[in-house]
Amino acid sequence: MLAHELNAKRDLFFRHDAPTSNHTVAPPIINSSLGINSNSSSKESLSSKEGERMKDMSPKDLDGYVGFANLPNQVYRKAVKRGFEFTLMVVGEAGQGKSTLINSMFLTDIYSNEHPGPSLRIKKTLQVETSKVLLAENGVNLLLTVVDTPGFGDAVDNSHCWQPISDYIEDKYEEYLNAESRVHRTTIPDGRVHCCLYFIAPSGHGLKPLDVEFMKRLHDRVNIIPIIAKADTMTPEECHHFKKTILSEIAQNQIKIYEFPDCDDDEDENRQQKIMKDRVPFAVVGSNTIIDVNGKHVRGRRYPWGVAEVENMEHCDFIALRNMLLRTHMQDLKDVTNSVHYENFRCRKLAGVGSDGKPARLCNKNPLDQLEEEKKEHENKMKRMEQEMEQVFELKVKEKRQKLKDSESDLQKRHEQIRLSLAKQAQELEEMRKAFEKEKSQFEVANKDVEDAFKRMTMDNNSKEQLDGKEKKKEKKKGLF
Repeated sequence: MLAHELNAKRDLFFRHDAPTSNHTVAPPIINSSLGINSNSSSKESLSSKEGERMKDMSPKDLDGYVGFANLPNQVYRKAVKRGFEFTLMVVGEAGQGKSTLINSMFLTDIYSNEHPGPSLRIKKTLQVETSKVLLAENGVNLLLTVVDTPGFGDAVDNSHCWQPISDYIEDKYEEYLNAESRVHRTTIPDGRVHCCLYFIAPSGHGLKPLDVEFMKRLHDRVNIIPIIAKADTMTPEECHHFKKTILSEIAQNQIKIYEFPDCDDDEDENRQQKIMKDRVPFAVVGSNTIIDVNGKHVRGRRYPWGVAEVENMEHCDFIALRNMLLRTHMQDLKDVTNSVHYENFRCRKLAGVGSDGKPARLCNKNPLDQLEEEKKEHENKMKRMEQEMEQVFELKVKEKRQKLKDSESDLQKRHEQIRLSLAKQAQELEEMRKAFEKEKSQFEVANKDVEDAFKRMTMDNNSKEQLDGKEKKKEKKKGLF
């Protein structure tokens, strides 16, 4: 009865919402005795008829302007206000011009003296490092994330050197999936790797085993675009033959590189895409030096035989790569990452299959239970943080107390040293005073007779002076009278 009522209401809704046309939708015949199977079959028939009705509908011309034609402008304004994100990974051995190519491609110093490129930060073991920069062009903001892999292929034993790169890509997918799977979903920046530029050494002898193994390991996780580095070291014939060899080896090893989407309607776009397809793998030359060539300033590299221009399609494929990566296919790279690589990862994760193809533990939980687990996980995280803060606080207090004790002991030592020094100085002064007293007494005994004679002479002199003074006074008085 419940299924019958639901289908009756749905049929009434379609009757009321159907447009005035010659096509009519017949109500589905429902047999209540069939139960669930009849209900599912009725739903399938209803959906198929609804699809046929939508196919038969033709667009109707309006008599005036309604306004929903402005929807693309609304989407454009919202997208420009929100900004765009793009993550580019560069992989290759040191010294192949990865940093120079990135700076040339975006016409800015993404790598500078303060933040050098991956080739100048060679590590003994491979590490994945990210560099983020906010670029602005004509009012459009692009948050570019460049993922470096310094140390790739530089070790003596390069076994499993691709594993950190694969783990990084999988971790970004895992973060995005966890943010989507939460009960309270949060919007996080899209950190998934949208494109991987793999640099191939210009040896002219095809791919090395490391190149083949790396692309086979990661071609189903990220969009790989092969790049022939430093193409100015080869002649055009050698470069053309090298491209054919690389494509042949890629096909033999069943490696999936990024494929350009088909455009059946636009002939001009198909012609441009054919030009780009014919140039894969892209043979590029990077340079940040401006050179004057016949009064024209160009980016290039000067040699004794001439100048290799970076932005000249006859010299290299740099312009084709930049146009494909930034102007024409950036959004398609993001769409392929989201609809193909991320969906494959999501299906494997939800189906309980690990990245190595082995069965993994399937997590199929009730949303309320998941919410409770997230709450407990958050509480445990807060407790751990509180414990860590308490431990840090106790450690700081212990360090402070130890410093106070050390300073107190130092002060006591200094006080004791000063006290001993003062006592020693007082003892020395006392000894000097006693020696002086003794010397003084000896001097007085030795010079006692001289002192008495000196006193007598002093007294005689004083008496004579007094007598002379009296006589002078008497003479003055006589003279007055």
